[in-house]
Amino acid sequence: MKSINIFILSLIFANSFSQEIAEKEIKTDVNNVTVYIKGAQITRKKSIDLAEGKTILKFVSLSPFIDAKSIQVKAEGQLMVLSVNHQQNYLDKLEKPQKLIDLETRLQDIDDKIKLENTHLSILKEELAFLQENRDIGGKNQEISVSNLKDAAEFYSSRLTALKLKEIDRNKAIYELNKQRADIQNQINTLTSKKEYPTGEILVKVDTKKSSRVSFELSYLVSNAGWFPSYDIRAKNINEPVELIYKANVRQDTKVDWNNVKLGFSSSDPNVSGVAPELKTYYLNYNTLPPVYDKSTGTVSGKVIDGSSGEPLPGVNVMVQGTTIGTITDLDGNFSITVPNNATNLTFSYVGYVQQTQPISNSRITVYLNMDKMELDEVVVMGYGTVKKADHTGAYSGRTAGLDIEKSEEPRIRGNSSLAIPTMQVSKQTTVNFEIETPYTIKSDNKSYSVDMAVYNLPAFYQYYSVPKIDKDAFLIAKILDWEKYNLLEGEANIFFEDTYIGKTLLDIRYASDTLNISLGRDKNVSVSREKIKEYTSKQFIGTKKEDTRAWMITVKNSKNEKINMVLLDQVPVSTLEEIEVDVQKITGAKHNVQTGEIKWEFDLKPGEDKELELRYSVKYPKYRNLIIE
Repeated sequence: MKSINIFILSLIFANSFSQEIAEKEIKTDVNNVTVYIKGAQITRKKSIDLAEGKTILKFVSLSPFIDAKSIQVKAEGQLMVLSVNHQQNYLDKLEKPQKLIDLETRLQDIDDKIKLENTHLSILKEELAFLQENRDIGGKNQEISVSNLKDAAEFYSSRLTALKLKEIDRNKAIYELNKQRADIQNQINTLTSKKEYPTGEILVKVDTKKSSRVSFELSYLVSNAGWFPSYDIRAKNINEPVELIYKANVRQDTKVDWNNVKLGFSSSDPNVSGVAPELKTYYLNYNTLPPVYDKSTGTVSGKVIDGSSGEPLPGVNVMVQGTTIGTITDLDGNFSITVPNNATNLTFSYVGYVQQTQPISNSRITVYLNMDKMELDEVVVMGYGTVKKADHTGAYSGRTAGLDIEKSEEPRIRGNSSLAIPTMQVSKQTTVNFEIETPYTIKSDNKSYSVDMAVYNLPAFYQYYSVPKIDKDAFLIAKILDWEKYNLLEGEANIFFEDTYIGKTLLDIRYASDTLNISLGRDKNVSVSREKIKEYTSKQFIGTKKEDTRAWMITVKNSKNEKINMVLLDQVPVSTLEEIEVDVQKITGAKHNVQTGEIKWEFDLKPGEDKELELRYSVKYPKYRNLIIE
């Protein structure tokens, strides 16, 4: 009896251990996307019928670029989440878009045609070689009649001509096919990267107390997505407010389309430059040069090339390091970006390639990117900082506890069409979120999509600004008060003044104080000249000292039909030694900053009025020393 009981118990244990936990494959849609400066947070929702007991839920057909550490699962129902795991499925490749499949089919057809033409060309070359090798029609001692020679010459000529003409036709056909192939390949490159990627999968092990329908919310972070801000700034004249259109430039190559999703943007992670110049302090000492001003780096352009194939790379993300100023390369790999005066580096990133940082040493840069050899599951990208949980459930919804969410008071919102796109701004301690309330679609095609997020009418005080020592053009500056409430980020801006496109400028709020200065570009109707006054420019010896005198005449003319306010800057050197004396002799009513040497004039000019300003100073120093003076 005892042995029978032991046998029955062993059967029960064996049967229980032999039972495998049920696995259920779950396909979901993307519901919400919050796009960061680098990366994006994806949220998927699904209601699932579960039986009592333990079940492994396999969420499939996900992006291969999931950050495993960011995965969070929220479930509403009588169950317990036991574990969450992430894996790559190398057997089931991600489904390609039909447009990409069609292009690849066309590419294969052209490759087959090129191969066929090359085969025909090879046969022609063989025939030509055979014809040339058998030109002799008689032996050394054999006489050839004139009739035979004529027939042979006619045959050789006609056959050679026919073969050569066919060869030309085949080469022409191959040339045209190669052109078609290059066009199709370039189009494919705009839709996808060169590598094939596995699908991402998330396995969630749950224990259900009783059979029920459970709502799941799955959220995670993905790389190969991001956005950067840009602006359209319109000023009809210097008497009306500035219209500022706030735009998000978003692109993604996560290998999964975002179809009709609730889209949000988070800040958590221009050919003549419209950037007004800045003076450097002119320190005066022996054997030192006056400050040098490089005006060529306001705009940096260049090309990004595949380091292995030498082919241009379209869709490469180009960012000014440490800022949100960015752009992407075009179909030929070219880019152009406006950079702030103190920018030092540009960062280049592209899916499947090693990110590269290049110093801004010239106005044109050529960059070679190399493919990343690392396995996908060994790469983890965190491009925006530390993730914080929103609540005790661990749900990651793009918000943190204590947020103050309120409707925008002044902005008018619009989209790519004439219909308005409602939006909300979520203000945080150091970041801002824009939430587009109308569903939006962003395809995984590596293209840049522009989304107009907000339109502001900004009250502005207009002032013309010029530093003729560096640049004789006058820049129109719009001064904006209370700019902090508009939640702006630094970025490129297209400038429209008096209904005319002026060019690009830079909206840089990193160093703005209580007033935000927006450069609206150059205005040729305000002219500034700076000429040396020769009769006051001299060098003489006074006792044991040399005295160098410098004088400049600055002329400003207002050719506009309205009064303007003008700020004009120049400078005198600042002595760093007691034996060097700088004497400011004439500044025509300007303000003199003794510490920096800055000379500042501020005045109004009536329509058609001009004004002359004189700057004169002298420098005394020991006559046995040499001093370089401007």
